[in-house]
Amino acid sequence: MDNTIEIVGSGKFMQMVRDGRWEYVRRHTAEGAVAILATTDEGELVLVEQFRVPMGCACLELPAGLVGDTEADKGEALRVAAERELLEETGYAAAQLEHLYPIATSPGLSSEMIDLFRATGLSKKHDGGGIEHEEITVHLVKVSELDGWLAQRREQGVVIDVKVYFALALLQRA
Repeated sequence: MDNTIEIVGSGKFMQMVRDGRWEYVRRHTAEGAVAILATTDEGELVLVEQFRVPMGCACLELPAGLVGDTEADKGEALRVAAERELLEETGYAAAQLEHLYPIATSPGLSSEMIDLFRATGLSKKHDGGGIEHEEITVHLVKVSELDGWLAQRREQGVVIDVKVYFALALLQRA
């Protein structure tokens, strides 16, 4: 790579970048992203489902969101963003929040990194569902039943985010 970065295209939230011969996408309005592997005291994984335009269908995901993407949230710590996103999307607050790993989401396509957190000691504060433009459905699924439940959802045409399978592997390892 010759380290000559060129902005090929720019939208409200994303930029298409050329770096030498390589093209990729980067966010230019956020400071990072977080995802939360949240489990209840009853052994359930907290998942969110929402329609995702690029996929053209509903997707099952870990609760997640952007860091510092609004004026009010500029400069926020990763942990604060994880707490905020968990509460906004699921209605749960966590007594314990542990940073696990930074993970690359699609390193051949995007520069995005997501910091994965583990949330336990959950307490329900409200129904969740996200903020104004989001239509999020919250699911609580017993970890012991997750493989079968995910297979059923795939058969129904729901796309499963890779981070859900990563979370399942982490939970089964514990």
